[in-house]
Amino acid sequence: MIGQLYVIIIDCPDPSELAGFYEKLLSLSRLHDEPEFVVLGTTAGEEVVAFQQVHDYRPPQWPVPEHPQQMHIDVKVPDLDVAEPQVLALGATLLDGSDKPVGYRVYADPAGHPFCLVTPPN
Repeated sequence: MIGQLYVIIIDCPDPSELAGFYEKLLSLSRLHDEPEFVVLGTTAGEEVVAFQQVHDYRPPQWPVPEHPQQMHIDVKVPDLDVAEPQVLALGATLLDGSDKPVGYRVYADPAGHPFCLVTPPN
C-alpha cells in the first residue's frame, strides 16, 4: 500500500456555506473553521472533507466536458424517494437530464459540484 485516503479538498466560493451543506448531508462535525478553509470530520476526530475558498471559482456543468466535475461523491441511502426531498431542502439541485433510474440520482450541491444519491445493491 502506498497510502490511504486522508481528506478530500473541494474548491468553492464560500467554504463555511458549502461545509454546512455537507455537515448535514453526511452527519459530520466541524474540526477546523476559518473563513477560507473549513474541515469536516467524524466524531472521533478523523478528517473526511475540507473546503477551500477560491476567489475566481467557476462551477462545473453537468455533463459538459468543457466544465469538468472537479469532484464527485456518491452518498449511499436506503431510499431515494425519502432522501431526495431532504437533500433538496439542504440546497441541492436535481440536475437537468437526470432520468431518476432506480439505483442513483444526480444532484448538484449549492456550489454546483455534482454528487449522487445511490441505493445499496440488492
